[in-house]
Amino acid sequence: MDSMPQALHNSRIGFHYYPDTLHYRDADLASWLPELQALAASWLTLQAPLVRAIPEYFIQELLRHQIQPILHFPFSPTTPPPVEEFSLLCHSYARWGVKHVVLFDRPNLRCNWSSADWARNNLVERFLDVFQPLALTAIHAGLIPVFPPLEPGGDYWDTAFLRAAFEGLLRRNQAPLLDRMALSCYAWSNGHPLNWGSGGPERWPAARPYDTPMGTEDQHGFRIFDWYLALAEVVFGERRPIIALAAGALPDEKAYDVPSPDSPHTTQNLLISRLLMGEKLALDPTPPELLACNFWLLAADSNYPAVAAAWYQPDGTTLPVVAKLQQWATEHHWTTVPITQSAKPPLKQPAANRPIAHYLLLASPDWCASSWQMDLVRQLSMKFHPTIGFSPAEAVHAYRVTVLGISNSFPDSILDGLIASGCQVDDLRGDGMTIATKVMGL
Repeated sequence: MDSMPQALHNSRIGFHYYPDTLHYRDADLASWLPELQALAASWLTLQAPLVRAIPEYFIQELLRHQIQPILHFPFSPTTPPPVEEFSLLCHSYARWGVKHVVLFDRPNLRCNWSSADWARNNLVERFLDVFQPLALTAIHAGLIPVFPPLEPGGDYWDTAFLRAAFEGLLRRNQAPLLDRMALSCYAWSNGHPLNWGSGGPERWPAARPYDTPMGTEDQHGFRIFDWYLALAEVVFGERRPIIALAAGALPDEKAYDVPSPDSPHTTQNLLISRLLMGEKLALDPTPPELLACNFWLLAADSNYPAVAAAWYQPDGTTLPVVAKLQQWATEHHWTTVPITQSAKPPLKQPAANRPIAHYLLLASPDWCASSWQMDLVRQLSMKFHPTIGFSPAEAVHAYRVTVLGISNSFPDSILDGLIASGCQVDDLRGDGMTIATKVMGL
């Protein structure tokens, strides 16, 4: 199987960015890039919208600052997106430099399926029926599809689900998918010491799905990747690259048997960082297949239920681990070198109630099929760095909306509604010559 590309620099630590899709503006980049650099971050999990692209400028600036984005598409297995829509997004992201796309989220949880679909037989095979075509679409665009993270334990035990999925993929004999696919996990410490479950099922053979006997350790801890890698080796004959999309101790966890004046959240997450960056500790080393470990959670808005876990709080304060990790990274020369910002006028920032600065509204995924249309979208993207999508309901949250399509793509009522809601609207409807003339006036 093909080897996977490594991070642009090798700290292997990163973060799970905001748990929403509303913080992809120039102002967000200006705020977070220095913080991520000070934390020696080389990876960032981004929630990817389903009907629009994260702005190209946001993606490329992360890459320019040696931070590899991992795009997570939390599709519903009950209502997956059309392959054509997803293909357009994949080709855009691949062209911008994205490598990894994670498809779906915790399909071993009942709440992520409709009641009827969850109750039917062959759940894992039915999940593969929706995962496989989207994964192959990502591969054809030049991306690396990542098998989704599972809920540790879960309503359908995660290791049982994963083994059944691996065996199903092997039976389907899709060589491109088997050669390119990476794995992912949620590596919470779950109230355990960091070495809990280390070594996987080889070291803890008594652990079984839904049954962890007294004195036995299982996958419910930071070392969950050991268990997933062992399953990959049994089924595929080799271990696969794996990404921890969210990981670490949470602020409300209890004290461990690690003497420290700091909280478990600070102590555990600092130890994980040092371990990932190669320091020899009284812990088992992490395997080379672990490409990235992204801590939960960089930041969240005040109305998010788990905002207490955010390392950067909405009121501007930070959890103690931030200063500790910044200090350690500086002392050990792990901080990235600042890069001078490109000289360009900033976008006019949206009002507080309009989280999107500029939205490029396309008529449908099929509209952007011809080369001149794709060139036009690229031209507008380079000039304005807009959010790109197909949803008028989402566009209404933007300060400025550029409507692009042929004459009958959008009824006047859509433009009237956007204007009435307070959006600044650019009307680029018409034939090719008409649109080109209007673009010159923007």
